[in-house]
Amino acid sequence: MPERAPRPDDPDRLRQFKAEFFKALAHPIRIAILEFLRDGPRSVGEIQALTGVPGSSISQQLAVLRSRGIVVPQRTGTTIHYHAADPQIYALLDAAREIFYDHLSDSADLLRLVEAEQVALGR
Repeated sequence: MPERAPRPDDPDRLRQFKAEFFKALAHPIRIAILEFLRDGPRSVGEIQALTGVPGSSISQQLAVLRSRGIVVPQRTGTTIHYHAADPQIYALLDAAREIFYDHLSDSADLLRLVEAEQVALGR
C-alpha cells in the first residue's frame, strides 16, 4: 500500500513542525543569540563578542536557527547581519520567561514552607 501524502492540515505533520521548531530553540547559545538580536541585527563577530562564544560555534547555532526560519541573514557590504525572521519570536521568549518565573516563584514558596516546617520541628 503506498504511503499517503501528508495533507496541509495533517495534525501529525503540524506537531512534527512544532517539535522541530522548539528543538531549534533548545540550546542556551541560540537563546542568547535571539536575546541579542532583540536589539537589532548583529553580525557573527558582534554576537561572538557579546556571548564570548567562538565564532565557529555562533555560526553553527545560527545555521540551526536559519534552517528553521527563525533568523534570516542580510548582507551589508561584506558583512552579514542576522535578525529575527518574525518579531513574534520575542513574544514567545517573553511568555517562556514568565512561565519559568512563575514556576520558580512557586518552587521558592514551597522551599520557604519546608524551611518554616523545619524551624517549627526544631531541626
